[in-house]
Parts: sequence; C-alpha cells; structure tokens
Amino acid sequence: MKSDEQLRRVDGRVEEALPNMLFRVILVGGQEVLARLAGRLGRFRIRVVPGDRVVVEMTPYDERRGRIIKRL
Repeated sequence: MKSDEQLRRVDGRVEEALPNMLFRVILVGGQEVLARLAGRLGRFRIRVVPGDRVVVEMTPYDERRGRIIKRL
C-alpha cells in the first residue's frame, strides 16, 4: 500500500463498463483513465454503472490507470 501523500484522489464520471470490473472514467479535467473497482466495493457488491460519479485514486507512476474507491 502506498502512503497517502503519493496518492491523488480525483472526481470523475464512468463512461463505459468493460469486462473484469474495469471501467473507462472521464476525470474532471477531461483526462480518460482505466479504473478498476477497489476490493471493498466488489466485496460489498456496490453497483457502478455508466453515468455514475465516482472518486478515483491514482498514483504518480501511471496516469492512465486508477482505482475507484467511492461512488457518489
């Protein structure tokens, strides 16, 4: 697990649902990323569908991938 200082949280909107719990998310700045569901969301079967607003957690190492940690 990375320290909280390195992780960046960004709001976005789910554009498309892909196989294996992957989602195409458009961030607030217009950037498009591939995001996967965080373990807690999958474990509690939180439904995420296209059009939902979400919070994506991203590392500075790969700006094209992230993890959905919250559905708004």
